[in-house]
Amino acid sequence: MSRVEAFTTRPELRGTFGMVASTHWLASAVGMAVLERGGNAFDAAVAAGFTLQVVEPHLNGPGGEVPAVFYSVDRGEPLVLCGQGVAPAAATIGRFRELGHDLIPGTGVLAACVPGAFGGWLLLLQEFGTWRLEDVLAFAIDYAENGFPVAGGVPLAIQRQADLIATWPASRALYLPPPEAGSQLRNPMLAGTYRRIAEAARGGSRTDEIERARDLFYEGFVAEEIDRFCEAEYGLLTHGDLAGWRATLEPAASFEYRGVTVCKTGPWGSGPVGLQQLALLEGFDIAALSEEEFVHIVIECAKLAFADRDALYGDADVPLETLLSPEYNEQRRALVGDEASVDYEPGSGRLPTIVEARPLAGAGEPTRGDTVHVDVVDRFGNMISATPSGGWLYGSPVIPALGWPLGTRAQMFWLEEGLPSTLRPGARPCATANPGWPGAPPAATSRSSGACTSSSGTSNAD
Repeated sequence: MSRVEAFTTRPELRGTFGMVASTHWLASAVGMAVLERGGNAFDAAVAAGFTLQVVEPHLNGPGGEVPAVFYSVDRGEPLVLCGQGVAPAAATIGRFRELGHDLIPGTGVLAACVPGAFGGWLLLLQEFGTWRLEDVLAFAIDYAENGFPVAGGVPLAIQRQADLIATWPASRALYLPPPEAGSQLRNPMLAGTYRRIAEAARGGSRTDEIERARDLFYEGFVAEEIDRFCEAEYGLLTHGDLAGWRATLEPAASFEYRGVTVCKTGPWGSGPVGLQQLALLEGFDIAALSEEEFVHIVIECAKLAFADRDALYGDADVPLETLLSPEYNEQRRALVGDEASVDYEPGSGRLPTIVEARPLAGAGEPTRGDTVHVDVVDRFGNMISATPSGGWLYGSPVIPALGWPLGTRAQMFWLEEGLPSTLRPGARPCATANPGWPGAPPAATSRSSGACTSSSGTSNAD
């Protein structure tokens, strides 16, 4: 008898040239176009990342952030891009208490941190890319100016928060009434912002252009508009906050799981929680478990790891070496019983005090689709996994002169002293975006592109 092949619309793709996978087909096509025109994985990721800000505004935007884990052939090691902005200098527990808050609001300009996505993408392009900024921005500018077909998630997000969006004049003008799926959506103000940056930065070396673009955003007209808007809306973010921030490159946090080195961001974000889960699972004979046992073990290990995250992670001195050590995980693993545990306890530290608060429209993470993501591998062996997030259209009002809203990532801080995630001026919020990749170079790549579920677990190929 001949073997019957299982039918699938998503076959395994293999090749030798390059691959781009993202949460939107237009961003995937943009990234692949860059590879086809001679760019490397980092050029492609930056172009795709800026495009995602335009075509998935309900899931990310210029006001958000970008963490990424990547491997550069030239550097020969996995690295982390931290495009996570920090809390404003005026963002103190005392200030929020004066305003009557027990929690940082999930919507509005009070929850804004420094927008980190633009600076993050620029640092990646400057240090590891080959293209000029004007060329990688051209795709996003074109889609923002001339329009793009609306994916189904956009009108759904707008409909859910229409009452809130209607209270913000520039947001109302741009997004209401909600566009129909398949219709063309334009954002001429966003196109104008990026075109102004690209044109004003033009001239000299590639590095000179990128530095001028950064200055225009963080010290020039963009920062000035943000400062004016926040002052008018009683926010805390200022020109000085933007001018004093820069994206950074860091070593990756890693854990070797059964012969595979898995790399994540540091514990200023949620990256190592995945490593902790692997460290716990390493002590179980996974292959011998039934399906029910497997689900139970994975969930129980996840609860242990996330309890540690909630108690110990933040922009602080986190004992990650201990949290990933065999001794610590042997102790924690012993807490996994045959039945689901109702306990949620960290191995050390303490959990934040739960604050009873009424739900607010637009607060929290997007719950349908979650966020965006882009993975790129090129023919040279470079690869990157990035999870841009924040700055979504219903979190904060659109700034009329710029065409996009600020992020609300400060809501990840606690207004409680003594925690790694306590609100502090200049601190990074412990965001949930969680890119990652095995630390070894890819064995094979493919001359294909497409929107697909990413390695970070995000999926929103509407």
